Formats: sequence, C-alpha cells, structure tokens
Amino acid sequence: MQRLFIFGLGYTAARLAAAMEARGWEVISTGSAGTLRFDDAANVRLALADTDQVLSSVPPGADGDPVLQAYGADLTGKPLTYLSSTGVYGDTQGAWVDESAAVGTGRRTARAEADGEWLARGARVLRLPGIYGPSRSALERVEEGKAHRVDIADQVFSRVHVDDIVSAAVLALEAPAGAYNVSDDLPCSQNEVIEHACALLGLPRPPLQSLDEAGLSPMARAFYAENRRVANGKAKRVLGWQPRYPTYREGLAALLAAR
Repeated sequence: MQRLFIFGLGYTAARLAAAMEARGWEVISTGSAGTLRFDDAANVRLALADTDQVLSSVPPGADGDPVLQAYGADLTGKPLTYLSSTGVYGDTQGAWVDESAAVGTGRRTARAEADGEWLARGARVLRLPGIYGPSRSALERVEEGKAHRVDIADQVFSRVHVDDIVSAAVLALEAPAGAYNVSDDLPCSQNEVIEHACALLGLPRPPLQSLDEAGLSPMARAFYAENRRVANGKAKRVLGWQPRYPTYREGLAALLAAR
C-alpha cells in the first residue's frame, strides 16, 4: 500500500485524502482533523521516513513556511507537492498570467517566498485562485446575506472548484516538478458570480455598493485590489488535466443539484 503524508488536512486537502484512500492509498496527516499533531515531531518524522509522497497545504506564517522550518531536512529525496496561490502573481490589471509570469510583486510576498522554496526543492507547486465547493460557494453567501456586489470597473479574477483541485493534485503526484496554475476557464468579476447564484436561487441581487459601503474586512478589501486572469494551459498540457467544472456556471449548478 502506498502512503501519502499531508501537512494541513483542511478543506481541500481533506477531499484529496478521501480521493487517495478511495484509490487504495494510506493517508497520514496533520491538522485539526488529521491523524497526527504537527508538533509531534517524533511520530511525524517516523511517518515521513516511510511515506511515498508528501503534500503540504499549510500556508506560510510571518516567519516563513512552518513545514519547511520544522521538517525540511526530513523531506529530502521525497516526491513533494505544494498547494500555493495565484496571489503570488500580484496585480496584473486584468492581464493573463501563466507560470512564466513574475511573482512576488503582490500583497502575498510570504506566499511567493514559500512557493519559491518548494520549487527549489523540486516540488510540484499547484497555484490556486479562489476556491469554492460544497458549503463554500456564492450560493451560501447569497442565502446567508453575506454576498456583496462591489462597484469596481473591470474587476476580474479566476476561481476553481475544489474537486478540480483534487483531480489536478492526483495527476500532479506523478508529474514533473514545477509550477502549475489550476484554475477554471472563465475569469470574471465576483459580481457576475453573485448575480448568477441569485438567479439560480431565485433571490434578489444584493445592492451595488462601493468598497466603503460594503463594509468589507481588510482581507476582503485587499482581494479587490488585485485584478488578473489566470491561464491553465500548462496543467492541461503537462498533467493531462481537464476541469470538470470549466466555469462557475457548471460548478454552481452541480452544487445546487447535490443538495
């Protein structure tokens, strides 16, 4: 039986763990829902010594990447996969970005540094945009009254369904090292997604507001400060990946039908 070690069994990684277990793999993990505590160094190192693949979904902290800091020496020689963010590209004023684009110029400099460290170790780095899926989509935000339509001209970004990340990660485990953008095929504004969710639910659209009127958190406001379209051609060519949900329309429809 092959073994996958996952650092950070969160929303996305938990779905990957279930997919790998369905394929006959044993999955060992850290995180609140994991099988080991991150700081249980002795048992983590014991498990790492006997694992076939390692994946980390742990974001960097103020002092750097906690996984590399604590267990970097134990990862030598292991096939590595890292879940990163397309935030490493910063603001491109709506221009398309692929894996050859410059990184480290945006608000997520710590993420860009961690992304580079994992690449230097020979990892397959999956750069992810906004993630949505069961219980975490525009449908829930609209129903809970938490959806916003913000009046910003030409604002556009990319997103991806969590199950499409899982299918890309499964393929990446046997792929060449390097960065891969894993996003859907239709970058668009957040307003467009919210309006479509309202139409599916038969609910009124939230009012169009300025950033100040929307009362967004600093993190949410920072999100609107960056504007880019993410190209996924490399993942399709090299991994042989195709998104099951090529746009938010298919993704939201499937989430609604699954209720």
